[in-house]
This record gives sequence, structure tokens and C-alpha cells, in this order.
Amino acid sequence: MGVRTRDTGPALAAHNAFCLSRQPTGVDELVVSTVVYAPPEEAYDLLVDFPRYEAYADHLRDVVRRRGDGGPGTRYALRFAWWKLTYTVESEVTEVDPPERIEWRVVRNLNASGRWRIEELDELPDGAPDWANTASRVSFEVSYDPTSANEGGIDLPRFVSLGWVVDRLKPAIASEAQRIVERIVADLEGEPRPVDLTVERRT
Repeated sequence: MGVRTRDTGPALAAHNAFCLSRQPTGVDELVVSTVVYAPPEEAYDLLVDFPRYEAYADHLRDVVRRRGDGGPGTRYALRFAWWKLTYTVESEVTEVDPPERIEWRVVRNLNASGRWRIEELDELPDGAPDWANTASRVSFEVSYDPTSANEGGIDLPRFVSLGWVVDRLKPAIASEAQRIVERIVADLEGEPRPVDLTVERRT
């Protein structure tokens, strides 16, 4: 897997600065994107199926649909486990624009929101496999405040502070996001391959 970490361009940087100005301090932003050799419709149908993410994430133990049919207003309970900790958040799909965008936000136990963006490419990139006849860029974007976690919902070991956990959890979140995108590509294309990821971080 190749990973390129780069600074955001001026337009995206201005947009992010505007968003951050409206959010509490301490919000981190992460964008992970790559090219997948599949049409946007196939990528969208896979990504809107949130319970499927259990198979892609190492630290996501289960996803339970609370209500809805996958569209706006659908809520899921997601139970995560990392190190000696388990934690459950509830997320809601807020907006969809098939097959280009899925918006969501966490409504309980964490200040976080994000989206999937899917863009069909006009032509195949250099180095595309021989069997490919279409390509899409898939981007996972998330903004979150790790300090907003409900400490009462975490059974912290003795002498371990939430701050200590947050410091070690940030790199784990970035690694998990990269794994998810890589495994989604393998699922869409039918087999794993080295995936060239672009990773953007803002704190």
C-alpha cells in the first residue's frame, strides 16, 4: 500500500478553515482517498451499507441499525474496541446524493461528522489494470473532537486518563481509516492489490 500525505490546496484549506471556525477547538480532520476501478453506482451501494463496515475495520466490533432504511434519518449503533477499551457511538445518515455523496454525523457520545465522496473519472489513470474499463475516486472525510468522548461511557483502567487514551488513539484512527478504504477497494474489485492512498490531516 502506498500512502502519500500532502498539504491541502488553497481552496480546500479555505473551506476547512471556515468549517473549523464554526466548530469547537480541538477538532481533527482526516481525508483518505484513492482510485477504485468500479463505477460510482457500485461504490455507492457498498458504502451506504454501514453494517458491512464490520468486515473492513479492525476495531469496529458490530453495527446495529436502530431505525431507517439506509437513507437520511437512518441511525446505527457502532461498538468499537481498542486496547482495553470498548465504546459505543450512535450515528445518523443526514444526507445522500446517489451515487456521489453520503453524509453522516455522530449524535451520541462523540462530536464527529463525515462523508463519503465518489467521483467518476473521465479517463483511466496511468497504470490502470488491463481489465479496468471505468474508474472512480472514493474519499472518506471525517471531522472529530476526540476530547468530546463521554468519559462516563468508558471504563478506563486505573491510573489511565482520557488524555492519555486520546494521544494514542489519534494515530490508530488514521490507520483504521486507511485499512477501511483499502479493504473496500478489494471488495469492489474482487481481489486485493497495492492501493495508492492520499491522506490529508488537519488539526
